[in-house]
Amino acid sequence: MAGGCFDAPLMARILVTRPLPAPVIARLEEAHEVTERDATTPMGRDELIASLTDYDAVLPTLGDAYSAEVFAAVDRPRARLLANFGVGFNHIDVAAARAKGIEVTNTPGAVTEATADTALTLLLMTARRAGEGERMVRAGQWAGWHPMQLLGQHVTGKTLGIIGMGRIGQAIAQRCHHGFAMEVVYHTRSPKDLPFPARPLAGVAEVAAASDFLVAAVPGGPETRHLIGADTFGAMPAHAIFVNISRGEVVDESALIAALQGGEIAGAGLDVYEFEPQVPEELRAMENVTLLPHLGTATFEVRCQMGLMAAGNLCAVLAGERPLNPV
Repeated sequence: MAGGCFDAPLMARILVTRPLPAPVIARLEEAHEVTERDATTPMGRDELIASLTDYDAVLPTLGDAYSAEVFAAVDRPRARLLANFGVGFNHIDVAAARAKGIEVTNTPGAVTEATADTALTLLLMTARRAGEGERMVRAGQWAGWHPMQLLGQHVTGKTLGIIGMGRIGQAIAQRCHHGFAMEVVYHTRSPKDLPFPARPLAGVAEVAAASDFLVAAVPGGPETRHLIGADTFGAMPAHAIFVNISRGEVVDESALIAALQGGEIAGAGLDVYEFEPQVPEELRAMENVTLLPHLGTATFEVRCQMGLMAAGNLCAVLAGERPLNPV
């Protein structure tokens, strides 16, 4: 592996902010002193500040809010790198980090296929009312098959709309086009040369209006906060279903709730939430909404791949080399 831990000239102190698969920790421990937090929750302000002063590098993840204020509280940070575990890094103020001489990396590519699989899980579960059906069976309320029971929406041959046609958006589109013969329309920030049929449209509302299923697949951050809101839901056909596997703050959650309650859209499948881990009672009460606990990349293989990629970035920087995946 380029920049492997064996190349590091000195043992460094590394903080891993959440429990990670054993192979990841073992890779880091080949040449460094590793501290792994037992907590599964994000670090608080004091922990964040201490991580920058007490460690040579940190392997943080979603929710570890390295804000400009946190960096400003540290005059001369010891840390040289935040090797983020995950492709999204909107919880890190990258400009403030670099102003303090701290590099930031992420794990692009490792999450693509698993996140696309989760998008299809949400799409199919919501369209075919699988969550409702499972709850019915578990509650002992299923009285047997009949022709009009839990009639959902057909998926094959319908139109898929994607907001954001990056790696994950393309992986979703390919699954839907090749697997379900779906027409694909999309809106993205930059032109794409795609290896499958897909029609670009001028804006989010135009994609929403043309879609039977609308998927948000954009990165988080200030530029995309509330990108999907009342105008988007108002443009969608009443039978359409919305799926979010991007970041919770991309969607105006109150507008989504209003659209579902008002019958503007038929349902939603969500893996992320605006104020995660808080999920509004209004969403939890709706049978036409599929709710997952941020399972996008939750397979052992993928989490190992993500962790080893973060470790590669970390070991490269500590060895005096360029990071493999700078943001």
